[in-house]
Amino acid sequence: MPPFERRAALFLDVDGTLLDFAARPQDVSLRPGLVRILGGLRQVMPVVLISGRRIADLDRLFAPLVLPAAGQHGAERRAIGGETSRLDLPRAALEQARDRLQHWAQAHPGVLVEDKGATLALHYRRAPRLAAEATQAAREAVERLGPRFTLVPGAMVCEIRPSGCDKGRAIAEFLAEPACAGRRPCFIGDDTTDEDGFALVNRLGGCSIKVGPGPSVARWRFPGVDEVLAWLERYARWLQQDTHRE
Repeated sequence: MPPFERRAALFLDVDGTLLDFAARPQDVSLRPGLVRILGGLRQVMPVVLISGRRIADLDRLFAPLVLPAAGQHGAERRAIGGETSRLDLPRAALEQARDRLQHWAQAHPGVLVEDKGATLALHYRRAPRLAAEATQAAREAVERLGPRFTLVPGAMVCEIRPSGCDKGRAIAEFLAEPACAGRRPCFIGDDTTDEDGFALVNRLGGCSIKVGPGPSVARWRFPGVDEVLAWLERYARWLQQDTHRE
């Protein structure tokens, strides 16, 4: 069981970690009590979402909570202090890549193209047999975009994102903020896109937790979303009791 840490900074992936996957990204829903748990934790430590989703989508999901967040793997960011920033990217080129992928997807039922603004995602959760073909289509799109973009395979998805954007770098930027000074990072994630974050947290002596099966550099593991939420709730209660003992 991962240890509880009083002076921690908590970084959380979203899909597959805090909530279950759905056939389409827009069909996900939050478990009862999740907003309450995160709201309690944020009273005593930084709680930051590190996601491939857009920040606007995260805000809709977790309303009324407005949490610090790295969206689109760090291409956009809302700091703990509230400041926002995003990468300046060539939208025309991304739109051309999106249109090509949508044309390909129309000929392959079950495949969905998601344009997040700074990144593109080719989802094949409803057509897992097309994994190889979808990966090749995404790879060709990246080759046309050039070196400013890279292809990152995920859980039933191919992500096209700006080169240099990854969750490790996103977490490092938050840890440089004054609110995280002297705090031990803890990162929970489920996907290959979370491995950069695990590696960074491990180097800093923090707590890295992988959700679900598959190889990982994370030091601890939870079987699924149920165990993540149960651990977070116990963590919140432990912190509350620890505060009362002071």
